[in-house]
Amino acid sequence: MSAKRPGLNTRLSHAGRAGTHAHGFVNPPLARGSTVLYPSSAERRRLAAKRMEQELLYGVMGGPNHFALEDVLAEIEGGTRCQIVSSGLAAVTTALLAFLGAGDHCLFPDSVYGPTRLFANTMLKRLGIESEFYPPEIDAAGLAAHLRPATRVLFLESPGSHTFEMQDVPALAAAARARGITVLMDNTWGIHFFQPFAHGVEVSIQALTKYAGGHSDIALGAITTDDAGHFERVRNAVLALGQYASPDDCWLALRGVRTMGVRLARQMDSGIAVAEWLRRQPEVKEVLHPALAGARGHALWRRDYRGACSLFGVVFQPRFPVAATEAMVDALALFGIGASWGGYESLALPSALSITRTAGSGDFGGPLVRLHIGLEDPGDLIAYLDRGLTVLREFPP
Repeated sequence: MSAKRPGLNTRLSHAGRAGTHAHGFVNPPLARGSTVLYPSSAERRRLAAKRMEQELLYGVMGGPNHFALEDVLAEIEGGTRCQIVSSGLAAVTTALLAFLGAGDHCLFPDSVYGPTRLFANTMLKRLGIESEFYPPEIDAAGLAAHLRPATRVLFLESPGSHTFEMQDVPALAAAARARGITVLMDNTWGIHFFQPFAHGVEVSIQALTKYAGGHSDIALGAITTDDAGHFERVRNAVLALGQYASPDDCWLALRGVRTMGVRLARQMDSGIAVAEWLRRQPEVKEVLHPALAGARGHALWRRDYRGACSLFGVVFQPRFPVAATEAMVDALALFGIGASWGGYESLALPSALSITRTAGSGDFGGPLVRLHIGLEDPGDLIAYLDRGLTVLREFPP
């Protein structure tokens, strides 16, 4: 038998399970609990020393469903250890608190997820941590001008929320690590298409609320590392903050990842088909989808990524007011109007209220709408988008 590593869908089907020849149900049972009973005081003392391990110690410290999901996520991203937390935002904030303290300086891309920016400008500021936002498409030489003796963390998010700027992750990570700066990355868009640790990232963050869950019914996050020291800092921060994820949500996410590979493949193809159709329409100024040939960031995507998720942005011609794009979105009967993504359903969201920039980025010369393409037939989605463009064109001047 060949020693070749199994493919992604095989690994998603088998990771975090007891095995194909174990007696019992295919899926691991749901395990809820707070109190853990020990057979003896000596055994309790022995296990208490293993708080960094996947051991049953106390409910808030994780259980069988947490551990199984953590194993799958570490497998997906190429890391060694994963910590599950209550939401994607909790994964961001917990990871930042694990590596920052009073007097430290942290760098964020100007295109960063809005709630991450809010946390930086409020909670981190109150803790005496200075946050600075840099142009997301900066190169390593440009980044060097922003690095200070007090810089402790470089935060990356590629592509960026709503506007999909690609970052040169390997170059930026190398520049930061050469100065002893820890590199954190929100890899929610990349999922498994981008292998963060192979490109210099030290701590990877994902919102499992999105494609891992896949059905828009859970909130969950993951922090993955490939270094024992980094994991210890993350784990200590999780325990100190009392961060906890519901075992029910972990069970649902574990079930969701079994089909994530095939869902992603279908949604990627559908997303590209819809994006290609949109870029041919005269009402569209630009499509912000890194996987499209000729699009912004495509060269970096082609170099570093093995695929793409189905979330992208559309810039409409500047002659259309924001109100016109909102009327168009309202007319898209197959698209929900919602802020999340990664589920089976398509979504459309006007981005005018979702973009905050302080480093001069994010001006695309027209109103933006963010689309998430679900599992519907792409032909049906295109038909409704075509009707929506009619509403856009006929919007009162």
